[in-house]
Amino acid sequence: MKHNITIFLYLMVQYAGFAQALEEDRAVMQPIVQLFQGMNLGDSAMVHRSFAPKVSFVTLGSDKAGKPFMRTERSLQNFLTAIGSPHPEVWSEPIWDVKIQRDGSLAQVWANYAFYIGKKFSHCGVDAFQLARDEKGMWKIFHLADTRQREGCQIPEAIAAQFK
Repeated sequence: MKHNITIFLYLMVQYAGFAQALEEDRAVMQPIVQLFQGMNLGDSAMVHRSFAPKVSFVTLGSDKAGKPFMRTERSLQNFLTAIGSPHPEVWSEPIWDVKIQRDGSLAQVWANYAFYIGKKFSHCGVDAFQLARDEKGMWKIFHLADTRQREGCQIPEAIAAQFK
């Protein structure tokens, strides 16, 4: 009987640790979910709440000749203006294969994505977010890097079907 109680207590401690890690992962994902929801709605204020006061954007890809490039994207303000400016089609960026890593006040999220304008496929790649916990304990994105390609995308059928 004593052995069963020890096993039970061990399992409860393991479950509590797992539940706490799952809750922290949800907190890390909150600004990312908010970012994509705001993009979809064209709500720049919602998108703005996802970011730290200072943020950097980097895009990596290949030009038409196949030569690799890395460019620093526009400022946060330019990004917010693009999101909030009226556009006839909804912008959607579903993600999958999300990987989250955390250490103290630093987190990173790596996810595959596809970008759609309305129902039309635009490009795909990987989003790499770096987040920091602010003074209120909220996670904020301070760096966003992405890759972009138009071919060779392995978009899950359940996602692609939403845009047919």
